[in-house]
Amino acid sequence: MAGVGKLRVAVIGAGAAGLCAARHLLARRDIFAPPVVYELTERVGGTWVYEDRVGTDENGLPVHSSMYRDLRTNIPKEVMAFPDFPFDKHLSSFVHHTEVRRYLEKYCEHFRLREHIKFRTMVDAVKPVGAPTGWRGLAWDVTVTNSLRQKESVTERFDAVMVCNGHFYDPYIPPIPGLENFKGTLMHSHDYRCAEPLAGKSVVLLGAGLSGLDIAVELSKVDAQVTLSHGNRPLTCRLPPGVRQAPSVEKVLPDGALQFRDGELARPEVFLLCTGYNFTYPFLAAAPELGLRVQDHLVTPLYKFLLHPAYPSLFIVGICRAICPFPHFHCQTQYVLSVLDGSCPLPSREEMERETTAEIESRRRRGIPTRHILKLDSEQWDYNDQLAQLAGFPPLPPYWKRLYEANKAFRARDLLNYKTYSYAVLNEREWTVQRPQPEPQQQA
Repeated sequence: MAGVGKLRVAVIGAGAAGLCAARHLLARRDIFAPPVVYELTERVGGTWVYEDRVGTDENGLPVHSSMYRDLRTNIPKEVMAFPDFPFDKHLSSFVHHTEVRRYLEKYCEHFRLREHIKFRTMVDAVKPVGAPTGWRGLAWDVTVTNSLRQKESVTERFDAVMVCNGHFYDPYIPPIPGLENFKGTLMHSHDYRCAEPLAGKSVVLLGAGLSGLDIAVELSKVDAQVTLSHGNRPLTCRLPPGVRQAPSVEKVLPDGALQFRDGELARPEVFLLCTGYNFTYPFLAAAPELGLRVQDHLVTPLYKFLLHPAYPSLFIVGICRAICPFPHFHCQTQYVLSVLDGSCPLPSREEMERETTAEIESRRRRGIPTRHILKLDSEQWDYNDQLAQLAGFPPLPPYWKRLYEANKAFRARDLLNYKTYSYAVLNEREWTVQRPQPEPQQQA
């Protein structure tokens, strides 16, 4: 029953963001009832749970994991961790994805979260309802189906909902004219698991984001001939053997050839799209009154990229991109709890809507296209600090930004070796890095 006594919060998803939300809700038992966490699968970890299969799982549900077999993090563990729960010190700075999953499982056990998670449970609908005794006169009916209980549907009422369902599972397929004409193998990185099936093949890889670069490096090791097609400035770092750059693919001709923006043609055996993912919230479709819009990789209206101005007890956590994710979830969760406990008063709906619109328009005036408005990159630190100031929680220590930004610079200069670097944090401001010495050249 919402609105009576302590606040009840539903958390959708038991990935990193959902676990973080549950951990902090449990730490505030003076204000919050134990959370209810709904998880579609039978494991915690979200996108960090590797699944060898692609397509559908044993229950006929879409495989959510986009993890590939040999992935290692591109962010050092020293700044990737939640601020209150470091990775094991003996691990290298750039850990294999299995270590991240193990870390999240330890986090879950340490804070005793598992008993609050309802596994194999699909959230069907989230609807706002008027509730005079609810938080700001509002409550939420959450309807779920549990596949372990003869698929019966149950509706529970909550004071607030934290949506933590991630955004790395619904592949974005760009509207390339003539794409249906391509004669070879068309695939999205969501379904990429390892390089061996593409060994020795010609591949046009569209997209030079972190996944695209990572996969290009993997493919070079199995003698694939890779054309890295992208619309960014040409990369200036050394690329692996067999990898060359080209402009974006503009269209696919009737005979199946790919045409790049400069007019060059290619007829690869594989066209691999590393083009990112869509935001998808099917459970909110049952509440059109929310007016939540997902268009061109932007979710609106969300104050602070986080809460709905008209329904301020609905929070969508972790939609920002190009961020250091776990600390970002930590900061957003602290802010959410301060809003709900009243220690961080919100402006009026009208003021929040004005500020949200102004923020988006400011980014557009700076030349940021709509699809990149949620890409915070180096602005994430001011965003995190602003949340800390508003909500009164300790900001991230200064080394966090400096080490993260240094790694980003090393990655841009030394794509092939940056994951061999080893970092150490000395104090709240200082850190060090060790780079392996290149092996001496042998004389002929």
